[in-house]
Amino acid sequence: MGTLVYSTTGQEFAFDDYVLQHLQVLFAGKLRRGENFFLSWRDTQAVGGGRSAIWIDPSIPLYFRYDGPAHTQLDREWLEEMAVASFTPSGLDLSDDARLSHQIRSKGNSVKRKDQPLP
Repeated sequence: MGTLVYSTTGQEFAFDDYVLQHLQVLFAGKLRRGENFFLSWRDTQAVGGGRSAIWIDPSIPLYFRYDGPAHTQLDREWLEEMAVASFTPSGLDLSDDARLSHQIRSKGNSVKRKDQPLP
């Protein structure tokens, strides 16, 4: 599990290294062209089981930290699908993508849903 560190506040979101590598390539291309968008996913029950979304913009610092040392082969078709989805008003939503082998976890995120008690 790798980590996407978002913003100067250092919010951390854990993604499978494979997913994180695809996000890094996608972000690099879009941000180089000045294209901003939402990235959203379904949260685990540990943070309320809802959905989270972050705004990806060139002015927001991002840091990609991987658990594994090796790069994996990129799935070009998935990258293209991600890029197309990122142009929609709701942005890139990873919630229902069957290619995700692990749920995304939030680490150190103080934003929790108040309508459901935590286990």
